[in-house]
Amino acid sequence: MRLLAQMQVPRTGFAVDVEFQVRSGSTLAIMGPSGAGKSTIVNAIAGTQKIASGRIELDGTILADARRHLAPHLRGVGLLGQEPHLFPHLDAARNIAFGAYASGLAKPRALAEAHEWLERLGLDELASQRPAALSGGQRQRIALARALAARPKLLLIDEPFASLDVEAAMDMRALVREELTRTSTSAIVISHSAADTLALAAQMLVLERGKIVDSGSVSEVFANPVNRFMRAVVATLPAADPGGQP
Repeated sequence: MRLLAQMQVPRTGFAVDVEFQVRSGSTLAIMGPSGAGKSTIVNAIAGTQKIASGRIELDGTILADARRHLAPHLRGVGLLGQEPHLFPHLDAARNIAFGAYASGLAKPRALAEAHEWLERLGLDELASQRPAALSGGQRQRIALARALAARPKLLLIDEPFASLDVEAAMDMRALVREELTRTSTSAIVISHSAADTLALAAQMLVLERGKIVDSGSVSEVFANPVNRFMRAVVATLPAADPGGQP
């Protein structure tokens, strides 16, 4: 068992009050309408949001409770968001190397690993290019490599494909799934997209106004949508197979 999360976080109009777990090497999807509290959960696990009560524990280490709030850089948690937030003054290789260096590798080894990542992603010819010269899909691939090069115990994936075109988003989903499997990294995926959830997660929960209103396997939850949001999500799927791959 890798992540245990039980948290209460006040928000305007309601409180986020949830309890769930993510087992080692698995991916959990969290879906819900805008403003349901999904990003609050991500921020609490990442350490940029304090919880009012409860407990967040990762691999036996308490990240947060009523008395403790571990600094974000000490949590072993990575984040891949909608914006890649690459360092504009560093080239692609050095952006990735920053993640490896942050995990404790010496700079020469970190840079060597960065080039290994670039080769694996088919971007080795872009090693010396800065982010401004890259496409959106290329920047997201570099951001993924940087996040995983830091060897996180848990990767938080928050709407990372929303700004990509359909083909680039499809490629990124496949790449993320492949790399999470290859590195045995646990992950939480936040998304409004059925395609993201079906491609990346085996288990999911549905959030509404800060509360979990449904949870289970992806196929089970999609087969029996519990609210208007999930019915709209399911309506985007091929009618013949609501639990299948898009």
